[in-house]
Amino acid sequence: MSRKLWWRLCGTLALGTLVLVWVISFLGATTEQQMSFIAKHHQDTLKQWGRTAERLYLSGDERALADWLENLQVQEDTWAAVVRSSVQPLAGSELSGQFMEGFRLGRNVEWKIHLYFADNPIMDMTFADGHTHFLITLPQRMRPGTYLPEMKLFLKVALPLVVLLVLSLVIYRHVMNPIRQLELATRQFSEGNLGTRVRALLGNRNDELTALADTFDRMAERIGDLILSQRRLIADLSHELRTPLTRIDMAVSCVEEGIDTHHFLPRIRRECDLMRALVEDTLTLAWLENEQPDLGNEDLNLTDLVDSIVEDARYENPSRRIVAELPDQAMLAGSSHRAIAQAVENVVRNACHYAPAEGCIRIVLEPQDNGYRLSVSDQGPGVPAEQLELIFKPFFRASRTGQSGPGGHGLGLSLARRQVEAIGGWIQARNRPGRGLQMDLWFPASRL
Repeated sequence: MSRKLWWRLCGTLALGTLVLVWVISFLGATTEQQMSFIAKHHQDTLKQWGRTAERLYLSGDERALADWLENLQVQEDTWAAVVRSSVQPLAGSELSGQFMEGFRLGRNVEWKIHLYFADNPIMDMTFADGHTHFLITLPQRMRPGTYLPEMKLFLKVALPLVVLLVLSLVIYRHVMNPIRQLELATRQFSEGNLGTRVRALLGNRNDELTALADTFDRMAERIGDLILSQRRLIADLSHELRTPLTRIDMAVSCVEEGIDTHHFLPRIRRECDLMRALVEDTLTLAWLENEQPDLGNEDLNLTDLVDSIVEDARYENPSRRIVAELPDQAMLAGSSHRAIAQAVENVVRNACHYAPAEGCIRIVLEPQDNGYRLSVSDQGPGVPAEQLELIFKPFFRASRTGQSGPGGHGLGLSLARRQVEAIGGWIQARNRPGRGLQMDLWFPASRL
């Protein structure tokens, strides 16, 4: 099973976590680096103190230098002094120029300060002679990293929280947008908008949620077709029942008036039989279309079944010549005796109805494509080419002329197609080259 949404969410979380760790590490290192240096204005102050100490030292007024140092220590609550450096090489060793140039008793004001040391460092401003130094313990107010705890708290708590909230929002929107579309479509569909679909609203997404949208669209299409089909069946049934009901009403009125009672009673019976057959066929058609049952739990000999239907048709239509070409046997496994019998009977009766008097109806059963094809052809007027598919629609009557006997109610071929398809077969109609219509029915030999 494809888990594109799972992998997408995992990838998003993994990438977001990596980005979060990198951002925290980068910002932490950068912030600590930038906060490890004495502020520029404090550096200028320290340098200014160094120049003042050097000026007082060079003036030779030690008392003035001592007073200034004392005042500075009191004012800044720190230690300060002016000292000479005297480095004496031993054992005949020599001091290199690089050492003498870089030698200091304390730290340069531009150097990095270690924020994790508790004691403040001693700063060194070397005088011009290179041997005298102004030393001062860095005043607390000048110590860098004052807001380091707050910055750490921000980097370890606030920033991850913000990033996780943004990441959660992205994931939430990614998941909830299609769900909201589905919810909206479901509400619209429940309110009667049968054309509502979801998949087109989700763009180029391709994950479990779009699969859900596809399933919803198929369900909506199926339910919409069923509802429209039911509405059409109800409307058509109402229309078809109106005529026999009118005839029965007129006959009952005549009977009530005592006009030729024996003449109208058979008509009432005939109209009642017509309405009963119409309602039963409509209910059967609705069941086949709505439930789409799988009628495939019987084994039968198609030759025997067609032969019995042909005998009944010859008895009911003595003026028609029915020719049947059937094999000795045609065994079907996993089929339905009732469905095939009703479908074949409807097709044969339709052929008998439209065949001319003394006309020939030819029925041929032969093997084809792991099954059997039954061809029923008549010598009737045929069907206009544009109506060859419409004749399988409920209550549709083709514009065929020259038929004998009363017309049906337009459900026979519709039922035949639904019943044949329910056992895995198909049915088609085509005009014969010459004159007449041929119905081809194909039944699978086995559905197991």
